[in-house]
Amino acid sequence: MNIYISNLSYGIGDADLRELFAEYGEIISAKVILDRETGRSRGFGFVELSNEELGQKAIDELNGAEYDGKVINVNVAKPRVDKPAGSRGGNGGHRGGGFNRERRGGYSERRY
Repeated sequence: MNIYISNLSYGIGDADLRELFAEYGEIISAKVILDRETGRSRGFGFVELSNEELGQKAIDELNGAEYDGKVINVNVAKPRVDKPAGSRGGNGGHRGGGFNRERRGGYSERRY
């Protein structure tokens, strides 16, 4: 079972997540997500446990718990949806609302 943990203190690392989830069964992986540019924690991570039942127990017991001075959110991780390369969302990466001179029949002169 893959578990998503958010609102982590920025000082938390992979080993801390392993320690936090150790009592809930065999940990396949534990990873705090880091910012690519700064190398600093982004405040969330993932833990993968080998047992679904124990994973659900971890979610039930740890969601809303205080950890390292912060109340953490613990949920089942949703599958990652890969975005097409170069996509910026919403409008395909294009800014809308531009001036279309062909549609309007040419530039108009404005006086201020």
